[in-house]
Amino acid sequence: MAQKQSLFNDIGGLKVMQRVHTRFYDKIYAHPWLKEFFKGHNQQTIELRQTQFMAEKMGANIEYPGMALELAHRRMYIPIELLKVRQSILRESLEEEGIAEELINRWLKIDHAFWHHISNKSLKSFANIDLKYERPLIVEKP
Repeated sequence: MAQKQSLFNDIGGLKVMQRVHTRFYDKIYAHPWLKEFFKGHNQQTIELRQTQFMAEKMGANIEYPGMALELAHRRMYIPIELLKVRQSILRESLEEEGIAEELINRWLKIDHAFWHHISNKSLKSFANIDLKYERPLIVEKP
């Protein structure tokens, strides 16, 4: 039986995805606003988790072993504006890697599908989250 063609295969597989995520996180770790969310986190580990997560969502036979998105991001105040900045950096990274526009749009659509799991409507709604012993992370836009 033939294997179903997936976005993962269409973009060029694991090697391409790894290059995109290295390029992407190089930019994220240098960004004045976004880098603050990653202080104390090893970039290569973040790249690996993002690659595993997106590969699984794009149809690869790769399992994401990480924490659920809601749990991994619950202590972070993430407004939609921040996600839009992040997505523009992702688009730029995909374009620089030579990914076709149609494939970029498919990738960004998958990425966007998870925004509601990690974004916050307002600081007020974020303040109502019971973080127990976790310290909230609120990074003001520079």
